[in-house]
Amino acid sequence: MTGLTHAMRRAEPGARLRRALRGDKAVAGGLLVLAALGLAALARGGDGWRAMDLTALHEGPSPRHWFGTTGTGRDVLALTMRGLRSSLLLGLAAGAAATAVAALVGAFAGLVGGPLDRLLMGATDLLLVLPGVLLVAVVAPEGAAPAEVVLLLALLLWPLTARAVRAQTRSLRAREFVLAAAYLGASRRRVVLRHVLPNLAGLLAADAAVNVGMAILGESGLSFLGFGVAPPDVSLGTLIAEGAPVATVQPWLFLPPALALVALTAAVNLVGNGLHRALEDR
Repeated sequence: MTGLTHAMRRAEPGARLRRALRGDKAVAGGLLVLAALGLAALARGGDGWRAMDLTALHEGPSPRHWFGTTGTGRDVLALTMRGLRSSLLLGLAAGAAATAVAALVGAFAGLVGGPLDRLLMGATDLLLVLPGVLLVAVVAPEGAAPAEVVLLLALLLWPLTARAVRAQTRSLRAREFVLAAAYLGASRRRVVLRHVLPNLAGLLAADAAVNVGMAILGESGLSFLGFGVAPPDVSLGTLIAEGAPVATVQPWLFLPPALALVALTAAVNLVGNGLHRALEDR
C-alpha cells in the first residue's frame, strides 16, 4: 500500500499539469499550428527545393508555382518548406540540448553547493555577459554546419535556464525525499536524476518550449546575417535575407518565409506560455 501511495504522489504533479493544460485553448491552438507546420515541412521539405524551372524565372504566384519562383526558377513554396524544416529541426535540437545542459548544471550546482556551485555559476555568469554575435562571428565567420549551429545556440541559451533550475534545486534539497535518499547512500548523480529532475519536469518542459522558440529566432537571425546555415542549404533566415532587398517589388520572395517564421515562433511561444501558466496555477 505504501508503494502505491508513493507512486500516486509522484504521478500527481504530472496529472495536475495535464488537467491545467487540457482546458487551455492557446496551448491547443499552438500545438495545432505546430503540427500543421511540421507535417507540411516534412511533406514538402525534401529535394524539390533544388529543382529549377528555367521557363519561369522571377515569376509571381501562379497555378504551377503557388508562391512564385526565384531568379533561378526555384519554387518559393518548396524553398519555404525546406527552410521551415531546417529552422524547426535546428530549433528543436538546440532548445533540447540547452535545456538538458541547464538541467544538469543547475541541479548539481544547487544540490552540491560550495566550490562546485561557485565554479558552475561563475561560468554561467560569464556566458550571460559574453556577446553572442561576437562569439558566433569568431567561431563561424562564414557560416556553419547544422551541428555547429545547434552547439552555438545551445551554448548561448542554457545559462538562464540553469539559474532557474539551481534556484529550484536549492529549495528541494531540504525536502524529506532528497534527505532520505542521501541518508540511504544514494550518489549525487542518482539523487539528481531520480529525485531532483523529475520534480522539476514541469519547469524544464516550459523552459524547453521557450528555448526552442528562442533557438528558432536565433538561428534565423544568424542565417540572416550569414553566420548560420551555409549555402547551398537554406533556412527561413537565409530566405528572408534573400527576399528582403526586393520585398516591395517581388513580395512573393519575402512574405512566405517571413510569415512562416512568425507562425512558427508564435505557436512555440503559445505552448511555452501555456506551460508557464499551468505551473503558476499548480
